This record gives sequence, structure tokens and C-alpha cells, in this order.
Amino acid sequence: MTHTPVPVFDGHNDTLLKLELGARKGSPRDFLARADHDHIDLPRAREGGFAGGFFAMFSPSRIDEDITVRFNPNDPSHFAPLAQPAALDFTLRMAARALRIERASQGAVSICRSVSDIRDAMARDSLAMLLHIEGAEAIDADFTTLETLHAMGLRSLGPVWSRSNIFGHGAPMTCPASPDSGPGLTDTGKALVAACNELKILVDLSHLTEKGFWDVAAISNAPLVATHSNAHALTPSARNLTDRQLDAIAETGGVVGLNFHVAFLDPQGRFNPDLPVERMVRHLDHLLSRLGENGVALGSDFDGCMVPRAMKDVAGLQVLVEGMRKAGYGEDLITRIAHGNWLSVLERTLQQQDVAP
Repeated sequence: MTHTPVPVFDGHNDTLLKLELGARKGSPRDFLARADHDHIDLPRAREGGFAGGFFAMFSPSRIDEDITVRFNPNDPSHFAPLAQPAALDFTLRMAARALRIERASQGAVSICRSVSDIRDAMARDSLAMLLHIEGAEAIDADFTTLETLHAMGLRSLGPVWSRSNIFGHGAPMTCPASPDSGPGLTDTGKALVAACNELKILVDLSHLTEKGFWDVAAISNAPLVATHSNAHALTPSARNLTDRQLDAIAETGGVVGLNFHVAFLDPQGRFNPDLPVERMVRHLDHLLSRLGENGVALGSDFDGCMVPRAMKDVAGLQVLVEGMRKAGYGEDLITRIAHGNWLSVLERTLQQQDVAP
């Protein structure tokens, strides 16, 4: 039986970073044209049923090399502190790149500021971009830039990447390791969470230490969300979430997006491109057992990680959908995981008045 591709709204990608780094190296890539490298462009997105997602704006500690290709978790230079002016400059360049893509696409790509915008874009077969900041180094301590970026379209923010900043401390990418790997949020970080709640900006728990996770849980009045994290019980990486954390997310009606990075899926945390798709489904099974059918989504980390060879890139998204079918997932559950649960939690976080999926 041949199935129509299930539309996927995804919780995380680093495509804007890849495009910016490529341009800086003198090898610019046109997002609107098909490429044979990286993970996402518009033609391959359409082929794979990728309807849109959270497009991250991440400022690396080093901009002289492509961190998504040459990242070394043991190289301290990749985790060095980043000054706010430099991070803001880099973030604005990625935001401008997104705006230029939207303009050049003539309606084929839409930057979305509400769930209504996302639904409208999906209905028009326009790729829906939701702007996200991964690691808030671009934000100043007085939150002037937060207000400005929100007005520009920012709707999601992770206070930290896997390094320390004025807002808190990030979990290392080590395995086996506990996510309880260091201090949590600073006082400024706690104020940032409150400011995001006020502006209706989603706060992303991915990359936070466990102490930082519980700090957000104690402050936030919005559903708890981890856009791209997996189950620590199956892969004991410091980047994954314990069952206690998953249960806390479930209690708030929150969502966790499955990260496709093989090292966060493999039992030993190995960089294994031949990792079977069934391993992704095992993590989905575990997440469903703790979060329920309304709490699990996808958070690929495309263009920022090593995905299983069987998927290769965004054009292969339906490989995972078929893996869910093979495991006995019904079409309603697959639709919820593929896009419905993200739209629901965004609706509740951004406080839109749309009809629930």
C-alpha cells in the first residue's frame, strides 16, 4: 500500500547556520535549489514531506570552521564563551538570511509568527519557518535584544547551548554521563525565563543541565518543552532526559522532539551512521510510555548532526514514518508525532486562538 507523505513539522534544524557558514567559506548554497550535500533545501523538503519547523539561529564559539561537520566534544575551543555583540551580529545575519529566503521564494517559504501562520503555510504548501535561538548569547542582560528579536519574529529560545553563558550552564555531549552535570540557571537566566513567558516565547530545555531543567520547571508558566532530546534510559548521554524529567514535562502537557543524531540514539553513544531506524522507534516508544500520545514529536537536528544513513537527509523523512507504521503505530498517532503535537503545544505557549489539531 502506497501512502501519501505525512506532513512533518520539525522541532529543530541548523540549516540557517549551515547556509551562513557556507557563504563565509565562499561556497554559498541556494536554499531554494536542490543540493547533493547538507540536509535541508526546499526541493528535498517537499520530497520528504517536510512542511517546516523550528529554524535555529546558533552562534558557534568558532566561525572559522563548520562546527556541524568538524565538531569535537573534547575540544574546549568549541565551548568557549561568546561575547554578546559577536553573537548578536551572527544571529542577525542568520535572521536576515531567513528573510531573504522568504522574499526570494515568492510564497514558497513563510516565516511564521503564530500557529495560524503555520497552519496557513501548510495549507498553501509553503514551508513554515519558526525562528528559534539556540543558546541565548545574543540576548543582553536587560533583554533589549529579546524584545527586538521577538518583534522580528523570534518565537522560541533555548537559554543555553552546551556551554556556559550569563543565563546558565549547558550539559556536555558525553556518554555515558548524567545530565546532572553542573549548575543550573543564574539569576539573569531565571529572569530570562520569566521574560519569555511574558512575551509568549517558547523556552527550550534541550542542552540545559538537569539543575537548569528544574530551575525552568519551577519558574515557567508554560508547558515544558525539549525540542530535540532523547531518552536517557536508552542512551545515557548527558544530552538526553531522565524518566523523572520526562514525567515532569508530561505533567505540564509539554512535548519532547526526538533527536535524530545517532550518538544520542545509539546505546553506547557511538557515531554510527548505520544505526537502524528501529532504534529511533525504540526511543519514540520510550518517550510515549512517559509522555503519552500528545507529548511526543520530532526534533531532527538536521544540518547539525549525523543522521542514520537509511534516512540520509530531509528527503528520507518518510523512512521514519514507515518505521512507525511497521512498529504498529496508527495513522492518528503518526500524525500527532509528525506535526500535530508541535502545533498543539505552540498554540498553548503562544496563546493563539486556533482550532486544536
